[in-house]
Amino acid sequence: DPRRPPRRSTASAPTRSPSIRFDRLRPRVRRGETMSEVFEGYERQYREISAALSRKCAAASALDGDKKQQKLSEIQADVQESESLIRRMDLEARSMQPSVKAGLLAKLREYKSDLNNVKGEIKRLSAPNAQQATREELLESGMSDTLTASSDQRGRLMMTSERLNQSSDRIRESQRTVFETEEIGVSILQDLHNQRQSLLHAHTTLHGVDDYIGKSKKILASMSKRMDRNKWIVGGIIATLVLAILFILYFKFA
Repeated sequence: DPRRPPRRSTASAPTRSPSIRFDRLRPRVRRGETMSEVFEGYERQYREISAALSRKCAAASALDGDKKQQKLSEIQADVQESESLIRRMDLEARSMQPSVKAGLLAKLREYKSDLNNVKGEIKRLSAPNAQQATREELLESGMSDTLTASSDQRGRLMMTSERLNQSSDRIRESQRTVFETEEIGVSILQDLHNQRQSLLHAHTTLHGVDDYIGKSKKILASMSKRMDRNKWIVGGIIATLVLAILFILYFKFA
């Protein structure tokens, strides 16, 4: 019948398997940084399911009828399980330190891209028209790229907002430190002024003490002179009395 579309031959058409590149699934965490054991467990399960999906997609491309639908149902269940594991890994990665989180999120984006390739392969296998399947696959990949770009932009905006908030907090902390330093400087200046007044008062007191010491020296010098004069007077009196006694004794015995 010329109106019936030609049946696609499975023998001549090359089978395409989802482009799951396991060389890109290796962790990119730096040496010295540890990943969560929970994340590693999810990642191990995802690798096993991804390998099984690759084998099942290759097997489904060679089947027809009910067997193909049954295989596609199994593949859909594995895809749902993979999506659940990716969500769990995403939650686990976002709760880790920033240095580890960045590498894990980049690896999760690769996992999501590979899973989208698997979904495109499933649609191609499920669609009766190859052109329609190709068109849907292109639309799906474009939407996934758009969603990935939007997610990346949102993540960058959140990181920028967080950095701005941290910068504002540091500026407020610096202003508070400046105000406290200014108050301490004013208090130190007041203390120095009070100490200057105390030193000036002590200097004036020392001048008064010097004057009193000078007067005391003069008084002591005058007292010393009087004592010397009194000594000479007493000595003269004693000498006069001795001479008088000698004179009297001379005339008495003469």
